[in-house]
Amino acid sequence: MDSRRLFLFLVFSFSILMVWDGWQRHKHPAPVQAAAQQPGQPVAAAGQSPKFEGLKKADAVSVKTDIFAAEISTAGGDLRRVELLQHHDAKDKNKPFVLLEENGSHVYVAQTGLLGNDLPTHNSGFTAEQTSYTLEEGKDSVTVKLTSDMPFAKVSKLYTFHRGSYLIDIGYEVENIGATPLSPSVYFQLVRDNSQPDTDMKFVPTYTGPAVYTEQEKFQKVEFSDIEKNKAKFIKNADNGWAGMLQHYFVSAWLPKQKTPREYFTKNLGNNLYSVGLISALGTIQPGQKISFSNQLYSGPAQSKLDEVAPGLGLTVDYGWVTVIATPLFWLLTILQGIVHNWGVAVIVLTILIKLAFFPLSAASYRSMAKMRSAAPKMEKIKKLYGDDRERLHKEMMELYKTEKINPLGGCLPVLIQIPVFIALYWAILSSVEMRHAPFFGWISDLSAADPYYVLPLIMGLSMIVQTRLNPTPPDPMQAKVMQIMPIVFSVVFFFFPAGLVLYSIVNNLLSIAQQWYITKSIETAPKGAA
Repeated sequence: MDSRRLFLFLVFSFSILMVWDGWQRHKHPAPVQAAAQQPGQPVAAAGQSPKFEGLKKADAVSVKTDIFAAEISTAGGDLRRVELLQHHDAKDKNKPFVLLEENGSHVYVAQTGLLGNDLPTHNSGFTAEQTSYTLEEGKDSVTVKLTSDMPFAKVSKLYTFHRGSYLIDIGYEVENIGATPLSPSVYFQLVRDNSQPDTDMKFVPTYTGPAVYTEQEKFQKVEFSDIEKNKAKFIKNADNGWAGMLQHYFVSAWLPKQKTPREYFTKNLGNNLYSVGLISALGTIQPGQKISFSNQLYSGPAQSKLDEVAPGLGLTVDYGWVTVIATPLFWLLTILQGIVHNWGVAVIVLTILIKLAFFPLSAASYRSMAKMRSAAPKMEKIKKLYGDDRERLHKEMMELYKTEKINPLGGCLPVLIQIPVFIALYWAILSSVEMRHAPFFGWISDLSAADPYYVLPLIMGLSMIVQTRLNPTPPDPMQAKVMQIMPIVFSVVFFFFPAGLVLYSIVNNLLSIAQQWYITKSIETAPKGAA
């Protein structure tokens, strides 16, 4: 196999690898083993579990902070709507992004409730003290209080929103005013349909669905289809971790306190609705006793720094098998953006740094190609003389390579090594919410989406044509034709790639052209200079 065929094989393999990688990430998350019930850790009374009776219509309590516009229903005290004011809608950038909703394109809400002793669940009615709340200037938080009184208990549900934080404190105050002890459990769940979120990159197979994290089994995706078929496998009982609902760029997750026993669950609620959540026991509340407790809900962008919020929450930014490369690449890209204050310029600078890192390998590759180009007439002559004798042809070609000091595989190694870097940068750009709607200049208003006018892919195709002209012409006519149409094929493929990745490819190609042209000219003029 000569270098041209090997190169074509690598290109084909790379294309297959990209398709396989995306498909695997979407359809086959890493399997895990279900854990057995841990003895001695009561979580909920036997047979108790939240029952879903649909989303009842009721009055809404509005909440406005610096980063949220939220609505809480008096039916169950559900969090029915969350707008992220610092993020734009995928289709209309003049509108805020809606993460939780009940009346829009899909259903996605956060619910809580108490189990046992006929205490209020998410199906019960609550009374609000007022219909709207606003985080006032100079204040760090605002609290919404809902109440539900009954003959034997007074129950208050409290939401606390914090300035500049996507964490919401959600808790209860329960006072036993009856004559008998109460032994309730509390549950926190996220309910969502299985529809895909609106995105500019619909062809990209990103994950949407529940996830559970525990120290025992780490990050576990739970497919909607597995829940429907009762095949969901994840740690059920633990005293750590979180349960959440993921979609491209954003996540909502319940974050209970560490070292508190809880039972994780998923359910098929019917009508294409599914839930993920957790249940914890509250212990015994004696007559006359009042207890209070709270949990945290994170509802916002998925970012790697979320590990500072809760262990493993940063894994919601899923780079797949190239995480070990993508994580430091995006870390460096973030530093560069902080210096140049433009993500597109940061991509250009990062490309230059990557090119410098691979400079020795690239130089060796281009020297090998230049020598093969210079030796092309001799190769053609050998093919004409020994074309009918494959064994002799191979022997003469090897002798020519030895005489001219040509490594026929030298041009392929750099390509092979840079493929993981390319894929890692692809997922770093695609999966990082910081790149969402990040402008470059002119018509490029979103580096995470495809170029709307296909200008960048066409420029990249032209740069590939120039590179092809600098490479030695394959002696096989069929290979030569394939090499001629490769720029066109890649341009069409890159029509659908994020603009940031196409920008990286253009800059990389331009730097490669400059380096290859200089090395080729140096080698081609060396004999004349020596003479």
